[in-house]
Amino acid sequence: MNRYHRSFVVVRVVILILVGLAFLIARFAKAQDPTAAELARKETVASAFTRGFGYQEYQVRSAAEAMPEEKYGFRPVESNFKNETPGYGPAQLRTFAEQVKHVACANFGFAAELDGTTPPPACDKGGPNPAKTKKELLIYLRESFAAVNKSLGDITQKNMFDPIEGPYAGPNTRLGLATTIIWHAADHYGQMALYLRLNGIIPPSSRPNPPKVQDTY
Repeated sequence: MNRYHRSFVVVRVVILILVGLAFLIARFAKAQDPTAAELARKETVASAFTRGFGYQEYQVRSAAEAMPEEKYGFRPVESNFKNETPGYGPAQLRTFAEQVKHVACANFGFAAELDGTTPPPACDKGGPNPAKTKKELLIYLRESFAAVNKSLGDITQKNMFDPIEGPYAGPNTRLGLATTIIWHAADHYGQMALYLRLNGIIPPSSRPNPPKVQDTY
């Protein structure tokens, strides 16, 4: 290899390295969260809620995806709690499938109340949706989060104190119901995460490289 050829090779290597670095820098910059100042310039009531709710959506949906279908019938204990909490929910701790279905039904219920429409009945006991298999429940759950995000996206400074009536977290205000929606999903994610760990599964949101949730099932 002569001197000129060696120089050409070196130049090509340097160019490839620079291109690679530029690509990595661009990806890194794109992945960075916006600063507080950047958020403040375009923040709205709706964007604040949908951003916060997005964290809960990932946690709940990824947990539902992570549990094997044969474990969807898992419940921590078989004890009967009917006498301790009469009239509320199931007599036993929910199975994992029932957790998923409850969150999905509640999401649709909350969205309906925000929209001023009739919510599905008896979400504390499973609700009317016939979803049963893992695939059916994952679709039901995904669609429920989409419904809530749409409803939260309609909250403004003008309507956030509007009265909200309904069986789920009512009577309330639009703002108060929005906060309930987020903590409700967080509450049940905590239970779902425990179910996963009792089966030797690390919740996706607790992993070093959390996987993305699926778009289709």
